[in-house]
Amino acid sequence: MGNQNAAAGEPAAGRGPAPGQIIGIVLADDHTVVRSGLRMLLDSESDFEVLAEASDVESARRYVRGHHPRVLVLDLNMPGGSSLEAIPLIREESPETQIVVLTMQQEPAFAREALGAGALGYVLKEAADDELVEAVRRAAVGESYLNPRLGARIASEPPPGPPDDLSEREVDVLRLIALGHTNAEIAEQLYLSVRTVETHRSHIQQKLRLSSRAELVGYALERGLIKAGGEQAS
Repeated sequence: MGNQNAAAGEPAAGRGPAPGQIIGIVLADDHTVVRSGLRMLLDSESDFEVLAEASDVESARRYVRGHHPRVLVLDLNMPGGSSLEAIPLIREESPETQIVVLTMQQEPAFAREALGAGALGYVLKEAADDELVEAVRRAAVGESYLNPRLGARIASEPPPGPPDDLSEREVDVLRLIALGHTNAEIAEQLYLSVRTVETHRSHIQQKLRLSSRAELVGYALERGLIKAGGEQAS
C-alpha cells in the first residue's frame, strides 16, 4: 500500500487511505489496562487495524519503522525517552505515519509543542471514547484534530511573549528551577529527557548571564514567574 502511494508521485503525508482501505495503527501507551481499552475502541471500527502495541518510546519507534502504520496513537508520558522529542524523529523515520497524541496533559503549552513538533492530533484521555476515533480518521487523511475545549483555551489565552529572548520551554524550565526542582524532576514534569533539560538550563544561564540558582530565583521573582511564597505564578 505504501509503495502504491509513493508510485503516485504525491507525498504520503498528504494522501489518505483509499475507500475501503484499512487504516493501520500502532498504539503506544505504558499502561496495559489503558492500551486494552483503547484497542477495543479502535478495533470496533471495521476499517481500523491495530498492528502493534508499544509500552515505551523506543518500542513505539521500532514498531512504526517495522509496520509503517498510517497512524501512531502516542501517549505523551512513557518511559524510554521523551514522547515530545520523539515526534519529529518518528515523522522523519516514517513520513507516511501521522501521529495522534493521547494524554492527560491539559496545558495548552504541551498541545502547542506536540502539534509544532509534527503531531496532527491532540486528544485528552478523559475524552478518548468520544474523540479518538475521529482524531485517527482525520489524521489518516492528513487533517488535524485538537480537543475542542483545549483549542478554545489556546485561542482565548495566547501565550505571553517570553522575557529576554527565552523560549517558552526555557521559561518553563526556569520556573521549575526557581521552584527548587532537580533536572530529573523537571524532565519528568515536562516530558523531556534529563539531557535536554540540562541543555535548556545552560542556554538560560547564557542568555540571562546568571549562574547560581539564587540568581535564577531572583530573576524569576522579578519577572513574576513564581510567587514570593515559592508557588508557581498563574
